[in-house]
Amino acid sequence: MPENWGKRLVVLVSLNNEKVKKKMKSTIKIQLLCLLVFGNFGWSQLDNVQTITKTGTTAAQFLKIGVDPRGSSMGNAFTAMPGDVSSMFWNPAGLTAVKRIESMFVESDWLAGVSYNYLALALPIRSIGVLGMSITNLSVPEEIVRTVTDPEGTGEYWDAQDLAINLAFARTLTDRFSIGANIKYIQQNIWHATADAFAVDIGALFITPWGVRLGASLANYGNYMRLSGRDQKLSVDPDPQNQGNVEFVNAMYETDYFPLPLMFRVGLSGEIIKTNALRLSFGVDALHPNDNSEAVNAGFEMAMGETIFLRGGHANLFREGAEEGFTLGGGIHYRLKSSPTIIKIDYSYSDFSRLEGVQRISMGIKF
Repeated sequence: MPENWGKRLVVLVSLNNEKVKKKMKSTIKIQLLCLLVFGNFGWSQLDNVQTITKTGTTAAQFLKIGVDPRGSSMGNAFTAMPGDVSSMFWNPAGLTAVKRIESMFVESDWLAGVSYNYLALALPIRSIGVLGMSITNLSVPEEIVRTVTDPEGTGEYWDAQDLAINLAFARTLTDRFSIGANIKYIQQNIWHATADAFAVDIGALFITPWGVRLGASLANYGNYMRLSGRDQKLSVDPDPQNQGNVEFVNAMYETDYFPLPLMFRVGLSGEIIKTNALRLSFGVDALHPNDNSEAVNAGFEMAMGETIFLRGGHANLFREGAEEGFTLGGGIHYRLKSSPTIIKIDYSYSDFSRLEGVQRISMGIKF
């Protein structure tokens, strides 16, 4: 073996080690670069999933409007409250609190001059349950039809209207647990176009041994809505470059299908003070809609002799970009002399921030 063979071997090993080190450094750099790129991509995708709210992707938005002053003035935290005829909207299981025939009419000037009305009736039937019916109407006043060629108006008028007809049933299964359900027909109209759908609501209400009430409801589970009508009809020339063909073919604009605003509510309510002269109740609701982010509603109701009521609350807590927030209201329930009949008048104000406020007034009769 040559004398310099050992030196050559050492040099060769050192060179190989240097090459290995360089390859390892290059591999580590590539891995770090991939981790940085794909890691950022992964986090951005995860962040996108967390921020997607699907706002504005559902039809029949009027189904989310609080129907009565009592629940609305409590910040819409009414899922677990012992209800009245308005429970058909908040949680149909709460309808079991109705022990006598009860009716309600609500009138409200909604946002942007839109009119909102609600009419409801509940009828308790012994050993069967409570039957209810309600009609909700949202209407836009007539406006002049304006086009690019006729900015002053074409001589026609357009309007829009939303309608929901609801049938409800609630039943007490035990002294602490009750269930309820709604089935409703929904229709939306704008000028000569119409869309309709059917939907159901289900709810449950449980009274714990400590007196705290737990409520849950799923609202507006139904089929999709799609506008159709003669406003979508038009005549087109399929080949405007050539003469002698069929120049006018009847066609129809194809509109998309949109889901209903599905809403899942879980609520908690109870009494902080409860005497013959004074009652102070609280309510807290957690909301999970299919067209917005989650939120929390909270409110209270103070009743003096079950005759004079003061209420307040806050809607859409922890939801970014929400307009509806602070709410307040009150009511008077007056019993007619020598009669079990009670007349109920309630009022609420809801602050909608940049859209100003909404006032609701209701009149109810309990026979």
